[in-house]
Amino acid sequence: MSNNGWFIKHCMVVVMSIIMMRSWGWGSAENVTYDGRSLIIDGHRRLLFSGSIHYPRSTPEMWPYLIEKAKEGGVDVIQTYVFWNLHEPKQGEYDFNGRYDLVKFIKEIQSQGLYACLRIGPFIESEWTYGGFPFWLHDIPNITFRTDNEPFKFHMKNFTTMIVSMMKSESLYASQGGPIILSQIENEYENVEAAFHEKGASYVRWAAKMAVDLQTGVPWVMCKQSDAPDPVINTCNGMKCGETFKGPNSPNKPSLWTENWTSFLQIYGGETYIRSAEDIAYHPKWGHLKELHDVIRNCSQTLLAGAPTNISLGQNQSVIKITNSIIHLAFIFSEEERCIAFLINSDIRNNYTVQFQNQSYMLMPKSISILPDCENVIFNTAQVRTNSNMRITRPILRFELMERWTEYKEVIPNFEDTKIRASTLLEHMNMTKDQTDYIWYTLRFDHNISSNEAMLHVESLAHVAHAFLNDDYLEIKLKKTYSKSKKKYLIFNF
Repeated sequence: MSNNGWFIKHCMVVVMSIIMMRSWGWGSAENVTYDGRSLIIDGHRRLLFSGSIHYPRSTPEMWPYLIEKAKEGGVDVIQTYVFWNLHEPKQGEYDFNGRYDLVKFIKEIQSQGLYACLRIGPFIESEWTYGGFPFWLHDIPNITFRTDNEPFKFHMKNFTTMIVSMMKSESLYASQGGPIILSQIENEYENVEAAFHEKGASYVRWAAKMAVDLQTGVPWVMCKQSDAPDPVINTCNGMKCGETFKGPNSPNKPSLWTENWTSFLQIYGGETYIRSAEDIAYHPKWGHLKELHDVIRNCSQTLLAGAPTNISLGQNQSVIKITNSIIHLAFIFSEEERCIAFLINSDIRNNYTVQFQNQSYMLMPKSISILPDCENVIFNTAQVRTNSNMRITRPILRFELMERWTEYKEVIPNFEDTKIRASTLLEHMNMTKDQTDYIWYTLRFDHNISSNEAMLHVESLAHVAHAFLNDDYLEIKLKKTYSKSKKKYLIFNF
């Protein structure tokens, strides 16, 4: 089957930061299982769309409105990370108040009739400072993060167990009648697993067993983890999971798309990358995706029960035809037959007219047409029919008067005022303990170089470095990466 064929077959099971199934506003369940086609809630296959709301990024007063708007946009499941460094800023001292009130947030999801996916991790990746780890973890003797390391596993298990116990005590898992239908352990670990050699694989097995042994009564997932051990489901994160995801590592696991990236992280000083609504819809603007969700929901019964067939329409075009497997493979009753077709044009520049079931269809560039009856096109990913929203701003306070503004200047330190001295640049995080994103390094020297142009050569930096000489800002002459070591360095003129 082609990549596009795989996309439709499996994208019907989960999309848009997405877990696809369908609920009807229940917000609670008792039995969540799965097979190779879908998640199964209380004995019924569901086609769900999920979206992420991270509770600490807003106030408790905002949560009802945000969840309401997500529901209005067609979301059935709210996903959230759990933020270890917020909840345990100091070892053994916990904070679940205010913006950190996880229980209150989950209960608000339930009160609005939605499900929840609790991404405990506890590693968060680039969405949060230091991957969500509290910095005190860094100072634990003999610790190595995210590998088969006893100190790390001890603290990771303690935190994960505490969160699960908290959810259980409030009856928030679906097995208790609550809204949490999925939990996540680890996060995109496969990106770094090879660096730990055999300890990486053993850590994956340990993390999966540790999570399952907590007996939440709902399935666990691992994102971007092709070797996730049974019964943990390996899921896809990315922009084009229909093309890049190889599928579940077991025929008894459903295909879940837990993150559909609408953009990508922006490097300091780099270009912003944002995907268009049309591009996002092709691989699965508010209204455009909502229309897509509605179309797929209306076809959910056939999608989750039918068997797909891939029919070639020529180069760069294909059709995925999904029919009810029992009727289609045995015999057909015309009054009962159901059929859905997806016509795909992968060419990014050209329109194509194709023949499908004795009818002609014009396919726009890089588009998917959905025919819920295998005849009439009711949705095309390249056609945005919804009205564009116009953002209107109004002034709250006017700041045209100088006395309304306050200027803050960063103090450039003098060498004589420094207390910590070293013969090399000390590592940033060890020095700041993650209390600031910036650190000053200062040195004093006598400039006796005969050349008209001297240079300061700085190796080993993350995203950015600035340099000053006698309070004057220095020009960056060169910024490049060593080809072999991949180390970055800067050269400043002075």
